Amino acid sequence: MSTPIPATRYSSSPLRHLAWLLSAPPLWQEAWRWHLSPHEQERIRMTLDHWAAHPEAGPAFLRDTPPPRLGLYFERLYDCLMTELLGWEKVINNLPIRGQGRTLGELDFIFRNPDTGELEHHEIAVKFYLGHPAPDGIEPLWYGPNARDRLDLKTRHLREHQSRLTHRPETTEALRALGIDTPRTARVIMPGYLFYPWQEDYPAPVQAPPDHLRGHWLYLEDIEQVDTRHWVPLKKPHWLGPWMQTSTPDVKATQATLAQIHERATPRLFSALAPDPESGYWVERDRFFVMPSAWPDRA
Repeated sequence: MSTPIPATRYSSSPLRHLAWLLSAPPLWQEAWRWHLSPHEQERIRMTLDHWAAHPEAGPAFLRDTPPPRLGLYFERLYDCLMTELLGWEKVINNLPIRGQGRTLGELDFIFRNPDTGELEHHEIAVKFYLGHPAPDGIEPLWYGPNARDRLDLKTRHLREHQSRLTHRPETTEALRALGIDTPRTARVIMPGYLFYPWQEDYPAPVQAPPDHLRGHWLYLEDIEQVDTRHWVPLKKPHWLGPWMQTSTPDVKATQATLAQIHERATPRLFSALAPDPESGYWVERDRFFVMPSAWPDRA
């Protein structure tokens, strides 16, 4: 197994996100992860290094203003990774499947695998879940910042619906109309972070592999117990980590963001930084969600 390309090798956020995506473990045991040879890793590293030194030589995506919606940005990032870095042919993406007078779902991507020549259906999602006791007090639940989203519900939907869309006759018919064969292989790509309650011994979810990426979360009323001097508030799409910057973290910006959590009752994500003497950057060492007191009941 080759050594992953460290994301903090790149000051450019899109390049850092591409390197992160290549090595980020999934949040679901059944999801796919890349197994690249040392030769492939080296080729990709050289390409990213070239794009870092010569931005004009890279895809336009790297220079575009990122869309505010994290899902749309992640879709474009994955597209760039698969086609520009890994050399897969994109056959189609975002194909709605309709039947019975309604939309049954949407195929995120169909790619042609350059090694096998076969078509593959890829469903993608980047997710952030926070562990919280269930109402019955028996099994912990993992909620999204918007608590309508839950890890157990998402993985069930991926397993039982999204990854099986190509099994439906409506999908075969829609693809045939476009001259596309039905893929035999379906893969789910689902990187992200699980956030554990701060200063609590909390069990990991059974769905997640042991090496999943982690952070912490706490309620706003507990913030005085934490040293936030080196925190930086993260805005989408910079939830994809890790964050790094040349300037010293702005304490006033952090305090203003914490005040917004109180005023608007909305969660915010922060990166906890530490100076890296070797690179001269402030680099993420941990990340924290700070939640309003009503979460998850009134999310």
